[in-house]
Amino acid sequence: MIKYNLVCKCGKTFESWFSSSTEYESLKNKNLINCIYCNSGSVKKSIMSPNLPSKSNRKSKTNQVEKNIKKQLLEFRKYIEKNCKNVGDNFIQEARSIHYDKKNSKGIYGKATPEETAELEDEGIEVTTIPWIDKTEN
Repeated sequence: MIKYNLVCKCGKTFESWFSSSTEYESLKNKNLINCIYCNSGSVKKSIMSPNLPSKSNRKSKTNQVEKNIKKQLLEFRKYIEKNCKNVGDNFIQEARSIHYDKKNSKGIYGKATPEETAELEDEGIEVTTIPWIDKTEN
């Protein structure tokens, strides 16, 4: 995982996590990275300094980083649950219906296997997989 500081043309700065720098580049090339404030696609990485912990405090910083990631993922889950429709096991059908029937949707979430997700991506349907943190964790 890699965290980038991102800057939007609206002037706002925010952070986002990516599995690798290549994933960031791939998503950026597909115009799938948007500002969390204004939804603009004009987002760029800002200069970051590396975080190089010393051996003595590496473990405690790792634990803190894990806690921060879990907290951010939990906040992301709460946002999704508040602003999107849970279609559960019907995710694949709903995603195709929205894509092919040009239905308007404020967003959906649900369950799909990695194979089903790959099929949707092959069809040109935008899908994002996120870790679903249990609300009791953190």
